[in-house]
Amino acid sequence: MERVIGIPKLPPRPRDAHKGDFGRVLVVGGSGGMIGAPALAANAALRGGAGLVTVAAPAGVQLAVASLCPCATSIGLACRADGEPAPPAARQMVSAAADAEAVALGPGLGVGGGAEALVRAALAQDTPLVLDADGLNNLAHVDGWPAMRGCGLVLTPHPGEMARLIGEPVAAIQADRESVAAAAAAEWRAAADGPLVLVLKGAGTIVTDGARLYVNNSGNPGMATGGAGDVLTGLVAALIAQGMACFDAACLGVYVHGLSGDLAAADRGEVSLIATDLIDFLPNAFVKLLSGAV
Repeated sequence: MERVIGIPKLPPRPRDAHKGDFGRVLVVGGSGGMIGAPALAANAALRGGAGLVTVAAPAGVQLAVASLCPCATSIGLACRADGEPAPPAARQMVSAAADAEAVALGPGLGVGGGAEALVRAALAQDTPLVLDADGLNNLAHVDGWPAMRGCGLVLTPHPGEMARLIGEPVAAIQADRESVAAAAAAEWRAAADGPLVLVLKGAGTIVTDGARLYVNNSGNPGMATGGAGDVLTGLVAALIAQGMACFDAACLGVYVHGLSGDLAAADRGEVSLIATDLIDFLPNAFVKLLSGAV
């Protein structure tokens, strides 16, 4: 196992750049009680440098989600009367993904047949995919999913989501985080072509593709707050959209996410830190990173 020390560098921006040079991110998520989650991911993708961001949310909540991320465009996915994605939603998502450089799927999506169909369709298409939150909870119900993969894939589970994916108790995962993460990533990656990266979140977040392993050293307990994972999802997707490889984007995204949390905690304290603070301090984190101060 190669241990990765240090973080990848984000390429410099040419002075004559335009928004199309920095990629489009498609964020897919949202449901009746969870309009904030996809908006957090979309705003983080924008603050993470993506040139264009589109949010695809069930039509019943599309406008509510869109109102929280005015710099992004939005798509209303077909949904049933109960708000769950309807069969045409998967086709809409795949069509939109064809115009994107990265897809972030799962924040606030909910669990059920319609949501699972979106996960299956996203796995089969070829745009790099960051799968988080209910994207992972639906994935846990898809037998043989590693072999269905047609895209580069970044999975970002917390220990509870990881437990559902591998069928082991959280305590066993936490007792040997590095070995468990590396073994799972290696097994899943071997089932299909293309990169597969596992981000096992927590204190000392682990990024591994089964051959390489990075342990993050930024971040603080104030980041244990609802929505922080959605911010990470959008950030990693933005870095992929800008041309970074999945493993490098995950390593850099995890570090910058934690650095933003450290800057926010220094200004506002750990106790009061919320997910939107992480987005607010992303610019400061990138300035510090790109200046060579870290």
